[in-house]
Amino acid sequence: MSDYKYSIEARNVNKTFYKKSKKVSALSDFSIKIEKGTIHGLLGPNGAGKSTFINILGGLVKKNSGTINICGLNIDKNTKLSKFKIGIVPQELNIDPFFSPAELLELQAGLYGVPKSKRKTDEILDNLKLTEQRNAYARTLSGGMRRRLLIGKALVHDPEIVILDEPTAGVDIDIRTSVWNYIKRISKEGKTICLTTHYLEEAENLCNNISIINYGKKIIEGSKNELLNIISSKSVSFVLDNVSHIPEELEKFIPSLDNGVLKLSYDKNETNIKNIIDILFKHDIKFKEINTFEGDLEDVFIKVVKNDISN
Repeated sequence: MSDYKYSIEARNVNKTFYKKSKKVSALSDFSIKIEKGTIHGLLGPNGAGKSTFINILGGLVKKNSGTINICGLNIDKNTKLSKFKIGIVPQELNIDPFFSPAELLELQAGLYGVPKSKRKTDEILDNLKLTEQRNAYARTLSGGMRRRLLIGKALVHDPEIVILDEPTAGVDIDIRTSVWNYIKRISKEGKTICLTTHYLEEAENLCNNISIINYGKKIIEGSKNELLNIISSKSVSFVLDNVSHIPEELEKFIPSLDNGVLKLSYDKNETNIKNIIDILFKHDIKFKEINTFEGDLEDVFIKVVKNDISN
């Protein structure tokens, strides 16, 4: 394996489409670096350009300009080899209904030229909890099973990068959790994962790094913790022992008092819980329980996309 830091490195990628003679920019000077061995989330609203970028990586769409390297290989100069480095799980459930899961994995492995002695059909089916369905017609599988089978098809040639386009769309919570666990497992084995998702909980649970794009442009990128730090607002609630008046010093924290529970909101860059507790003690307000709440990735997403639209 060649020595490279970034499994996917794109620079100033542009792609335009024409819809009813109108020029639409799907990607505009889009750049991204996905570090080897990480799980990288690509987030954005519908039509942001996520799937366009993935289709360019897979060779289904041609970019207008820019450069892309996959595992250090330029995709224009090393088209065939760079494609072999990735496995793509598409959004669409494009599975031949008249083949069984085992047959589909064997067929896919054959298309990639994987020798029969090196195929891992049974191992993949077991890991994705499809062993019982190995010989059933694909048309009899549930939506969740088909989604997992698509992941299996992307893994038959043991790619270094796995690209997941909405990997758990339409999958129930239990299956989603099992897919998440499998993604984490193959990541620990050294594979680089790039995923697009509408489930911000999914990105928060899985991703090391995240890029948010809108209208074909990257609007923010960083580690999950760096992005979460964008949201400085926090809230705290106190279950009070003695219900009394709200001190004037707490008015700046937008207080509310309901059934003995005092709720406050504050900016973590300007104050901290200790300062608030000191105010309570100063006014002899005692409490028996405290709960804090921080912003999550959904708050970050809403904030940066809203700011991008307003600009």
